[in-house]
Amino acid sequence: MMTLKNSAPSSRLPGFHNLSIKERQEIIKKLSGLTNEEIDQLNNFGNLGMELGIKFSENVIGGYTLPISIATNFQINSKDYLVPMVTEESSVVAAASYGAKLARKYGGFVCDPLENLMIGQLQILLEKRDDIENFIRPLKSEFLRKINEQHSTLSSVGGGAKELRFRKIQSSRGGMGILELEVDVVDAMGANIVNSMMETLGKLLQRKYHEKIRAKIVSNLAIGRICKCKAIFDTEEMGRDVAHKLVDIYAFAEADPYRAVTHNKGIMNGIIALALATGNDTRALEAAAHGYASIDGKYRPLSRFYLNEEGNLVGSISVPLPMGIIGGITSMNPVSRIALKILGISTATELIQIASAVGLAQNISALRALADEGIQKSHMRLHARKFENRR
Repeated sequence: MMTLKNSAPSSRLPGFHNLSIKERQEIIKKLSGLTNEEIDQLNNFGNLGMELGIKFSENVIGGYTLPISIATNFQINSKDYLVPMVTEESSVVAAASYGAKLARKYGGFVCDPLENLMIGQLQILLEKRDDIENFIRPLKSEFLRKINEQHSTLSSVGGGAKELRFRKIQSSRGGMGILELEVDVVDAMGANIVNSMMETLGKLLQRKYHEKIRAKIVSNLAIGRICKCKAIFDTEEMGRDVAHKLVDIYAFAEADPYRAVTHNKGIMNGIIALALATGNDTRALEAAAHGYASIDGKYRPLSRFYLNEEGNLVGSISVPLPMGIIGGITSMNPVSRIALKILGISTATELIQIASAVGLAQNISALRALADEGIQKSHMRLHARKFENRR
């Protein structure tokens, strides 16, 4: 077992990753002054179990659990869903359920069909004499074929590399050529398979551009997985005066990036809670959403609200959502598989549509509270419940 040279806390722990979880706990216990009861708390891995839990990360010393809840009232494309959500914030589930309730009167949420396209990027440093585009053009079909041959499982289910594009950019380090591979990832989130395909493409180019190739990586700006969703909300339920105030607050977000960031954070409250429940990459989702919100050079809200000719409140959302139902943690975590079973879905497309509806429901509910009683009153009423048993 690793021994400590002195009692002063130090982050320099060579070989820490080679130790058993018990040995790591013992070191952290001594360095941080943890009690036996606190170590016992760390041993709670929940339904994941310690054996699987220690495979999910490096230098594991324990487990961290959050509750899984169900948001109700969701009707999306004429189908009802129970939506599992993992979050520490009680108002998130309540808000999503209420937003979905407001949409039911007029048929719930309608989400457009979408494709499951991800983009991989390969960076090549350019010199003035380089003519990469003319080199790539006659070889494009061959490159796509070879990439798909190397990743035949995806191709066998209708996915795979579909398009190869080239563009030039100028950077602080000079000119660069960017090869972009468009990949249909079907029901996967897709990052791992796209990264593998970019490595394959790099090998195909290695003989000619070996010294000039740099990054070979997926782009998380998933514009090939933008989901558009729309709903008409029950204006009588929320009150017409509140609906008018809500549109004013939306206009504030449309005009001001400081407000727009908070507006979009509310949307992501719901989407991330669903992503956690289903084992999806929350960091990729945040990056995609906020990148798309500023894609035209100004940060904007991901949703839009207006009053139609009948005086009803209409809301819509457009958001890129790189999500999957197979692979990665989604396949490994037993609770994520249970969450997918509760949803009753069989494709990533359906999950993405649900996520966009959840984001819009979350958004309308937060804006309604902001326009009516104020966000803090409604939020803190639910937040206070966490502490009732600790008094």
